[in-house]
Amino acid sequence: MLLDAHGVSKSFGAFRALDGADLTVDEGELIGLIGPNGAGKSTFFNCLVGDLPPTGGRITFAGRDVTRATAATHARLGMGRTFQVPATFEDMSVLENVMVGAFLRHPGRHAARDKARQVLEYVGLGAQVEARARSLGTPGRKRLEIARVLATEPKLLLLDEALAGLNPAEVVQAIELVRRIHASGITIVIVEHIMEVIMSLTQRVIVFNQGRIIASGTPREVTEDPAVITAYLGHSLKRGEARPAS
Repeated sequence: MLLDAHGVSKSFGAFRALDGADLTVDEGELIGLIGPNGAGKSTFFNCLVGDLPPTGGRITFAGRDVTRATAATHARLGMGRTFQVPATFEDMSVLENVMVGAFLRHPGRHAARDKARQVLEYVGLGAQVEARARSLGTPGRKRLEIARVLATEPKLLLLDEALAGLNPAEVVQAIELVRRIHASGITIVIVEHIMEVIMSLTQRVIVFNQGRIIASGTPREVTEDPAVITAYLGHSLKRGEARPAS
């Protein structure tokens, strides 16, 4: 087992954003997290990667208790994440942005530069290495965010709505990129509202609502679960349908 999160809770004052969430991830899986806005998915990610300390519960990664570990410790152990809104260094070049991630494993400047170039070619940004990050549109910024995390050489990649804001053609291209990343041996957990992504990519889906996990199973099983339909989908998905309203 690569990741084991048990009974994870997070409170902000009187508000309980997470209420005893459990997640186990085996090496090689590709898991989807879905649920309405405000259900606790991103808070759960923040707790898993060390950006927020959980109020309760226990998280182990690669056999080590990381419940109270820093985000830097998580990264060194091999856990990487993207953000809903790409966090780029706007005035730095695309290459320099990815070098920031590469320095984790490659402290020498030349080695970090070589690693960054390799990753940028892999994600389709090889022709834009010298461009400023601020010059990229939404698809490029999403790919840059993924590239910077891949440069840390993660064992587990957490994608937080990495395909949001893309048009249908861009979504298809992004799905193919995620497939290639997964096929390279990286375990992936993805938060996404676009059901086309969840249905076509994931092997197992976890459904959040009001800070709790209300369903878990194959994509088809969860989209036919009455509790999921009520809380999120609004109706069961038939073949060919792509996404819920929110």
